[in-house]
Amino acid sequence: MAILRLSTPGALFRPPADANTSTFQPCASSFLIPSSPFRKRSLSMSAVEARGSMMPVEPIVLKPPSHPTYDLKAVIALALAEDAGDRGDVTSLATVPSNMEVEAHFIAKEDGVIAGIALAEMIFDQVDPSLKVEWSTRDGNYIHKGTKFGKVYGCAHNIVVAERVVLNFMQRMSGIATFSKAMADAAYPACVLETRKTAPCLRLVDKWAVLIGGGKNHRMGLFDMVMIKDNHISIAGGVANALKGVDAFLEQKSLKLPVEVETRTLQEVEEVLDYASQNRTSLTRIMLDNMVIPLPDGDVDVTMLKEAVEMIDRRYETEASGNVSLETVKKVGETGVTYISSGALTHSVKALDISLKIDTDLALRVGRRTNRA
Repeated sequence: MAILRLSTPGALFRPPADANTSTFQPCASSFLIPSSPFRKRSLSMSAVEARGSMMPVEPIVLKPPSHPTYDLKAVIALALAEDAGDRGDVTSLATVPSNMEVEAHFIAKEDGVIAGIALAEMIFDQVDPSLKVEWSTRDGNYIHKGTKFGKVYGCAHNIVVAERVVLNFMQRMSGIATFSKAMADAAYPACVLETRKTAPCLRLVDKWAVLIGGGKNHRMGLFDMVMIKDNHISIAGGVANALKGVDAFLEQKSLKLPVEVETRTLQEVEEVLDYASQNRTSLTRIMLDNMVIPLPDGDVDVTMLKEAVEMIDRRYETEASGNVSLETVKKVGETGVTYISSGALTHSVKALDISLKIDTDLALRVGRRTNRA
């Protein structure tokens, strides 16, 4: 797709040929791809002191989970391109003086776990590598409403161009991280997993946010784990037949992949254990699906889940799935299950409210000094 090729500076955001750009245009250094997606760019202390003290924090970058075909730079480019369209930011071209420099502050508008700082760095780099960014917190830290936790300094036009894309990613990731943190804390000692129920084209970003929040990643896609679910079992003619087919396939292809099988009843758990006791198998995990039974009073009955965990007796990893919420996850975790998976971590995310506000006083002072305000 042409919109993903960023070899030419300004390719995504070039104004139309008939636009008057003699006064209003993006900074000349705009929109270059950074040499490294995790390159740290922070203000020098002298520059910080000149614009008001802020305790800088060296970022600890929790890298995103790996994926063989996912191109995070291309996803960022697409997000920027859908905003810019074929004309660029016409409002900024009309109102923001050429080459005017400003400082903008990230402000938390509610309490939560911050996530997306490393990704924000990548976006600012992709829009304009000369932008200088500084943070007073790290991905995974808890912040409170009203906290100024970061700032960006440089070309006003390019900060405004990057603003919404940065905030869209950061707010979504922070919402996921906040909920993941709450679930992970409540589920301990069990580990909380997300699922493949992620926003299209944002799977790696969503799963990255879960990691930042303290959860763990389930399979990335259809390629990195064999997961035998109800439809596979129905087509194969039963749990044992499905496992037999998987074992034969992996041996034939000389593949070593984790294998999980879904069970819905104690009888199916017994069938899996019987098969595994009589055959050489690649089975690594047993999913215990919908064995958490909702009760009329809002509580849950975990009797069947606990019995299944005891039947398996640590011979295989176990994963509870279904009827898991922040209210029920503690009780589920106390059954001794290894993992608890919840699609709600990513499919029902509530974004954390974050804003990016330009320091108007500084902008006006700079503008007066340079006759640009």
